[in-house]
Amino acid sequence: MSTYTDKIREIAQRLLKECRVEMVIGFRQGSMPMMNEPCFVRKPEEVDRLVWDSNCGINLANYLTNRKEKIGIVAKGCDSRNIVTHILENKVKREQLVIIGVPCQGMIDKRKIAASIQGEILAVSETGGQIKVKSAGGEKSFNKNEVLQQNCSVCVHRNPVIHDEMVAAPVAEQTDVDQYADVNAIEAMSTEERWEFFEKLLAPCIRCYACRNACPLCYCPTCFVDESKPQWVGKSQDPMDVRTFHFLRAFHCAGRCTDCGACERACPVGINMRLLTKKLNKDCLELYGWQAGLNLDSRPALDVYKANDPEDFIH
Repeated sequence: MSTYTDKIREIAQRLLKECRVEMVIGFRQGSMPMMNEPCFVRKPEEVDRLVWDSNCGINLANYLTNRKEKIGIVAKGCDSRNIVTHILENKVKREQLVIIGVPCQGMIDKRKIAASIQGEILAVSETGGQIKVKSAGGEKSFNKNEVLQQNCSVCVHRNPVIHDEMVAAPVAEQTDVDQYADVNAIEAMSTEERWEFFEKLLAPCIRCYACRNACPLCYCPTCFVDESKPQWVGKSQDPMDVRTFHFLRAFHCAGRCTDCGACERACPVGINMRLLTKKLNKDCLELYGWQAGLNLDSRPALDVYKANDPEDFIH
């Protein structure tokens, strides 16, 4: 990963020195282990702040919305797909961007590691495919593939789909994973089982809206949960209000979600709300052959009408 960091710094410094961009958006070391933070670098001498490792899971496309500057942005596969969506939805212009592509082999899940060790995590280092964790209870090593974020373990678009520069050669894409195994399992449940499953899934929700705030697709000027005239959803912890928030937010992402995992990563109580958007991703793929953010030449599935669209679902 140190070679990635060196190359990112080299590219960022060159772009800033040549005045091709006004700033570069990347990552810096966080104040806590496994918590790298977004970083805005505006001067060539500041590029040493930029880092890259398996703790860069935040989707940086979230910081492009409606910006007017010339921007360099570090982008892994899912970031690049959200950048494509931003361009298609006129939230940023392609000519504003210099995309620094990073081939990605997945981000590690801090919750999986925290659950497997004793005491506070003091430091985390990565060598090859091994993650070494130092904690108050000692040291422990993990195979990276065993502690990946769930979305990364089934990702089939690890390489940037759009880029201007690459920090390394593309990595091999995963071809032997079932992206929708968890969705298929829920679809196989009875109605009663499915109701009970979602009741348990959403019960811990505290309505903090971290999932919405972290999502690069949630950029409405006023979110439906904040509207008061009319009021679409109540402000209480009533289970129906909680469900309404999660289901409507998922539908707003239909045909747009790249399964970047930003929502689940941000959730303070660990809800896997990705199941909702993954179901809609599966439907878009099966009904329209559509996956979000793969190219700039096609409009999203729900953004176009064709005379031969299948209409079997209309009664």
